Amino acid sequence: MASDYRIGIVGLGWVAGAHIETFKHVLGAEVAAVCSRRKLNAKDLEKRFGIPIKVYNDYDKMLKDKSLDIIDICTPHPQHPEQAVAAARAGKHLIIEKPLAIDYESTRKMRAAIHKAKVRACVCFEVRYSRQAMAIRDLIDKGLVGTIHYGEIDYFHGIGPWYDQYEWNIKKNMGGSSLLTAGCHALDLLRHYMPGEIAEVTSYQARSESEYFKPYEYDTTSVTILKFADGRVGKVASIIDCLQPYYFHQHLVGSLGSVLDDKFTSYNWSGMAKDRWSHLGVPVVDSGDVSDHPYQPQFQAFIDSLKLGHAMPHTDFDTAFESHRAVFAADRSALEGRSIKLSELPLD
Repeated sequence: MASDYRIGIVGLGWVAGAHIETFKHVLGAEVAAVCSRRKLNAKDLEKRFGIPIKVYNDYDKMLKDKSLDIIDICTPHPQHPEQAVAAARAGKHLIIEKPLAIDYESTRKMRAAIHKAKVRACVCFEVRYSRQAMAIRDLIDKGLVGTIHYGEIDYFHGIGPWYDQYEWNIKKNMGGSSLLTAGCHALDLLRHYMPGEIAEVTSYQARSESEYFKPYEYDTTSVTILKFADGRVGKVASIIDCLQPYYFHQHLVGSLGSVLDDKFTSYNWSGMAKDRWSHLGVPVVDSGDVSDHPYQPQFQAFIDSLKLGHAMPHTDFDTAFESHRAVFAADRSALEGRSIKLSELPLD
């Protein structure tokens, strides 16, 4: 049976492989083509992935393939904007790996092209679809911790020479910043738990003296304070030069309780002890390996939303754009040594 949506992937690296494997389990969609600078053999790809895949070496030719409905961008960060704009102009829906771009102006151009073409886009902030994040969001929605007035989401992941992306991640024009290359997941998740307008951000950066991280062309630790328009505050740390196990710290403080990683307390739940944490029966986010990322529920939600003709929940382009806007403001704050109002980064 033919799928409703056929997907062409541009870039065939580590992340693309995870996307291909994921789409085998997504109803209504199938990967039908890849575009790569490498000379690939279609038979070898079919043997590797177990599905027939057409090979392109010319991105423009792939965009002209009328059988493809979605372009999935898995190339290095700096290539995302030009490829996304071209795909939107070709009338293709989009899946875009994070970050959207490594500069704000390019991100704005993507936004304008997607809006003008009236295509839909899914941005890979897939942590929102983790079972841990879904449970915490539901805990908040049910009123069990009241109104969140303070939250901190911190990303600890040492991306050193033992890690596949290290070779290119160390470069300023590829990784961009600690927040852009990795910590944006944490800032986006904070916005998921604490939606609303961010008024301004203040960010500071530092770096480890370890020999492992000296090749980095940018500071590898950042701490960002976010002030919301309604007075709430949040904090995001992005630490890619730590020497420790992967840790995605989550702590939310509300008017009726708190959440700490996979634990919570609630003054809105009768009989619950107030002197100890209760545990959420969910696996925590504890790996930077893309094979462990919750792409399946995210991609399924995207395909389902295309069928219904509306923006997908949680990780649509405009939602992800606002997270990136805050990231770019944070990096600018650290560079200029002052707080940055989000209004200083215009939308149009």
